[in-house]
Amino acid sequence: MIRKIDRSVNSVPIQKNPDRSRAAAPADTDVPRTRRRLGVAERERQILDGAIQFFADKGLDGQLRDLASSIGVTHALLYHYFPTKQALIDRVYLEVFEGRWQPEWETLLDDPARSPEDKLTTFYVEYVNSALTREFVRILVFSGLTDHTITDRFFSLLRQRLFPRLIRETRRYRGVISRARANERETELLMGLHGGFFYIPMRRWIYAQGVASDAVLERFSEALVRDRVRGYLVASRALFGIEGQAQPANEALQRTKKRA
Repeated sequence: MIRKIDRSVNSVPIQKNPDRSRAAAPADTDVPRTRRRLGVAERERQILDGAIQFFADKGLDGQLRDLASSIGVTHALLYHYFPTKQALIDRVYLEVFEGRWQPEWETLLDDPARSPEDKLTTFYVEYVNSALTREFVRILVFSGLTDHTITDRFFSLLRQRLFPRLIRETRRYRGVISRARANERETELLMGLHGGFFYIPMRRWIYAQGVASDAVLERFSEALVRDRVRGYLVASRALFGIEGQAQPANEALQRTKKRA
């Protein structure tokens, strides 16, 4: 059915850069015009790729009529592939966010043979350099400024599959084996680490500022990632103590409460 609609409705060719040689040809030159018809999967891929770029540039409030025009399909055809705007946004979420989450990261963080510092460093090197692309960062920020549809789903994924593992490894660094839910202070310290890594691509893709990177590989340096991870782990030990030892930060807090 979609193939039939594609042939009958979509008469607009895919937009390309102008062919200078054809434009310069004499008017009486008979230059045949051909347009390869895309199959269903190819057309859907074209629309999805175009939508990812469009939402990253214009935000989630961008009009689908403008999206259709930008990728060279009719508005009607776009709706035959994605009957609602939310359906298209849902597909973009699966492609850009869940699709870039690697199950191997969970296996890495669950590996008992590696140290917490090595696990967190390896994870964040991959996360910053492979997951946090221009489209990822800009669409997430645009979603946070509008309906939160994408941000809510992605942070739910992080709360289920990432943050508990990071808290467990942080406690393991301190010699603590508790599986209790993270308290507010532990959570906020972790958010400082995680948010700091997200700020790296934000500086590049939102603020258009340079970031430190390997000039050859164009990747954020592993040494800089390790510095942040180590600083976070050391801060956790200083704030919350280690197994069997007093926790000076908590004791100071209790003394402050007694004086008040």
